[in-house]
Amino acid sequence: MDSGSQRPGPVSEGDPGPSIVTPSSPPAAPSRYESQKRRDWTTFLQYLKNHKPPLSLSRCSGAHAIEFLKYLDQFGKTKVHVAACPYFGHQQPPSPCACPLKQAWGSLDALIGRLRAAYEENGGRPESNPFAARAVRIYLREVRESQAKARGRPYEKKKRKRPTTVTTVRVDVAPSRQSEGDGCNIGDPLSGAEAVPP
Repeated sequence: MDSGSQRPGPVSEGDPGPSIVTPSSPPAAPSRYESQKRRDWTTFLQYLKNHKPPLSLSRCSGAHAIEFLKYLDQFGKTKVHVAACPYFGHQQPPSPCACPLKQAWGSLDALIGRLRAAYEENGGRPESNPFAARAVRIYLREVRESQAKARGRPYEKKKRKRPTTVTTVRVDVAPSRQSEGDGCNIGDPLSGAEAVPP
């Protein structure tokens, strides 16, 4: 047997050699949104566990969801000027001030959306979802308005781009029943035309 006819072996001792591809591939990694939603849910459950007194998910209300949002403000990175601050309402203050850092409204709004979905995905009933409570919506609206005033930046709703719809009109050209004229039927300008649904 010469050395040219030997079967190829592993490249190194740690290399198992060529791998066999199986038809079933491992599940895809969760999306960024799903990963963030799972982290947010875990954080909220930990918050409930550390709550004084500890709080079960089944007894959680919109008030507890708001309390959680206020708790998160301590980790915020958005400067929100208080009414007494000389920079209240200024978009770009010229120097630093002692006003608190808070969670930005957009971050809180997105967080509530993820927690609302996670609650129902983890067996919660939509009608008892604390993150869908009216009080939470009102709180978020108040945060948005107060931050807009304090930072001098009005929040404008982003306009969605609507898909353009094309309406096709089919005109059937039929022989004219007129004996004279240029072929136009002035009494019924769209005779013979019908709209075709998209």
